Amino acid sequence: MSNEKKALIAMSGGVDSSVAAALMKERGYDVIGITMKLFSNDDINISATKTCCSLEDINDARRVAAELDMPYYVLNFTDN
Repeated sequence: MSNEKKALIAMSGGVDSSVAAALMKERGYDVIGITMKLFSNDDINISATKTCCSLEDINDARRVAAELDMPYYVLNFTDN
């Protein structure tokens, strides 16, 4: 079995998940970031500024992952 430490970080694009990813990477973990896109803001008529996981939030998480030089994936669970 590999002794390599791995962490899958659920990233919302906010400060908490971004700091968690940075701390895990700093501690030597092989870190991968993910965001689960569960709905489209257009589908439920909610402003993107009032929800988490909007396209802007996904782009924020993607930028953080790039800055930390870690893989990042969006898992699309919408009907689209």
